[in-house]
Amino acid sequence: QVQLVESGGGLVQAGGSLRLSCAASVRTFSYYAMGWFRQAPGKEREFVAAINWSGGSTYYADSVKGRFTISRDNAENTMYLQMNSLKPEDTAVYYCVTRSSSGSYYNPGEFDYWGQGTQVTVAS
Repeated sequence: QVQLVESGGGLVQAGGSLRLSCAASVRTFSYYAMGWFRQAPGKEREFVAAINWSGGSTYYADSVKGRFTISRDNAENTMYLQMNSLKPEDTAVYYCVTRSSSGSYYNPGEFDYWGQGTQVTVAS
């Protein structure tokens, strides 16, 4: 079993920055692909970013590319999402996800483990 705990959300003005963290309970952290999804009120869960087990490959939604950076520290079993130039449209609950098998990075149904989420609110 893998437990994920997100932190770092909050309220920020448009154009500001936040860094989200996701701590995983499993020590073999590097064997898992990880990513971030978000969900705004009234909308479906949306892919944000993903990173492979080694950190050598990253993937971003077009809406955040160039503004967000995903990274992972396998020694600390932690993944990060650095969010810069935040927009009101980025307001959502952000979820840390991981899985123990291969598959699509973009389909939320293909991730086995989800955190409880952290709220990000960007004021206009």
